[in-house]
Amino acid sequence: MGPIQRVLADEKLQSFVGQEVYLHLETTNGAYAGNNPSGGMAVCAYIRNVKVKFSRASITGLGPYRAGMKMDGGWIYAEGLTDWEETPDGKLLFAGYDNEGRLAVSLEISKTPFRV
Repeated sequence: MGPIQRVLADEKLQSFVGQEVYLHLETTNGAYAGNNPSGGMAVCAYIRNVKVKFSRASITGLGPYRAGMKMDGGWIYAEGLTDWEETPDGKLLFAGYDNEGRLAVSLEISKTPFRV
């Protein structure tokens, strides 16, 4: 995984438009907040292997980036993305790391289901 190259990542994301794909989306501040002396609350959102079909997709921003995908009934988006890669089997993986290198957001798109 390396830093997002916005134009190339945008092209790869758009290549999934109009196809039924599997989505993994996760955001977390995880245990980092639970160990916070100021009493922060740990939060997380997680979905995996949800089938979606989007009609529009784009990567926006100057970094960290936002990936947005428009579906018939609304939008999916992930903000705070910093890194990405396309795997040899065609999966598109995005991650967002905070200033301390901790994972904060993950977005993955694939034509086949992700391992459970």
